[in-house]
Amino acid sequence: MIGNLPYVAVVIFIGLGIYTLMFKKNLIKIAIGVVLIENGVNLFLITLGYRKGAIAPIYTQAPSGQAMVLPTPQALTLTSIVIGIATTALILSVAMMIYKHYGTLDTDEVRRLKG
Repeated sequence: MIGNLPYVAVVIFIGLGIYTLMFKKNLIKIAIGVVLIENGVNLFLITLGYRKGAIAPIYTQAPSGQAMVLPTPQALTLTSIVIGIATTALILSVAMMIYKHYGTLDTDEVRRLKG
C-alpha cells in the first residue's frame, strides 16, 4: 500500500481541484482548484518516472547495470511548473481586474452584473 501512496495523493489533489472548480463560486478558490489540479498532474508525472534504488541520469560515473530514473517526466514536470506559474498569475490578475470592475469575486454576482 505504501508504494501506491503517491498515486493516492494524485487522486486526492485532482479530486479536490475538480470539486473546487465545480462547486465553489469565489474566483480565488477557483484559482486554488486549478493549482491543485496542476500539482496533482506534476506529482503524477514525477511518480511515473520514479524507480526504486535508481540514480539520477546526470551521474556520469554510474556503474554499468545501475538503473536510472527516467529523465523525461522530470523535464516535463519542470516545464509544467513554469506554465503553471504563468497560468496562475494570469488567473489571479483576471480575478483582480474583475474585482476592480464589479466589486465582487462571486461568479454568480459577476454574471448577474454583466448584463
